[in-house]
Amino acid sequence: MSSVARPEFDPELKAGLAVVGGVFPPTITPDLIAFMRRSYASPPIENTLRGRAITRSEHTIAGHRGEPIQVSVLRPTGAGSPRPGIVFVHSGGLMFGDRFSGADLVLDWVDNLGAVLVAVEYRLAPEFPDPFPREDCYAALEWAATTAEQLGIRHDRLMVAGASSGGGLAAGMALAARDRGGPALCGQVLDYPMLDDRGVTASTGQFDGVGVWDRVSNETGWSALLGEARGGPDVSPYAAPARATNLSGLPPAFIDVGAAEIFRDEAIAYADGLWAAGGDAELHVWSGGFHAFDIFAPHTVVARGMVRTRDTWVEKILAD
Repeated sequence: MSSVARPEFDPELKAGLAVVGGVFPPTITPDLIAFMRRSYASPPIENTLRGRAITRSEHTIAGHRGEPIQVSVLRPTGAGSPRPGIVFVHSGGLMFGDRFSGADLVLDWVDNLGAVLVAVEYRLAPEFPDPFPREDCYAALEWAATTAEQLGIRHDRLMVAGASSGGGLAAGMALAARDRGGPALCGQVLDYPMLDDRGVTASTGQFDGVGVWDRVSNETGWSALLGEARGGPDVSPYAAPARATNLSGLPPAFIDVGAAEIFRDEAIAYADGLWAAGGDAELHVWSGGFHAFDIFAPHTVVARGMVRTRDTWVEKILAD
């Protein structure tokens, strides 16, 4: 365990870490990828949707290189008029998880805000290295935009959202949409986003063998995606958005992160870069928060505050 000084965990969150460690070890090395794919698999979506007035449809679309990928569309049951649309990208360090990982949190946007959610089954590293994950996600974004009328999505209310590695991929989608003249976006939700492959921030060095997703885990994820290119000069900003040198012309961003996790400093730097470029960003740094505490300890006061604050921003951005 690291002896480097670091922020303490919130006492209520710290109590939950002992439970988290059984399914999500602090340090993930390549030999644990298979275990993580089992332990981090989402529960059956039918169970997650039970009791919610949400209708699901499944679609096979063309992903990177035109190869098939799966997306799920979840919309309010009985919704007749076009609704805001959200392309959602799941977490899992680029190596595990599925399109419904963490979905229970964003399903409230369907239930309570009337949005249509497009959940992407992007292909995972290391079997599918860069650019597969990001280009699969971008293909889903383009599909959502080009089939918006059939899906009942408003063209003027299309947003991207993701958590952790999904947050990084969502930021990459926003960059690519700007640079490629792609779909116009009304917002981007970047929850504790995985943005920087270089591992040079102070917060990256503060968390070794402690919390959720430590420095070694981060190196494992980026190496799975980028191989020997990790940390080098030839990494695309669509894969690692912290590499972007131009953050102008991007949609409003909501960024939240824990103060006691490795992504703290890169999330703050990304918000600062957006502001410096004249953009709109709302940043929340949650004291004592470990990585993804809203997923692993949703009952805590800090997590409920995080979710409530995020939902309020999404409601504002999706409103007329």
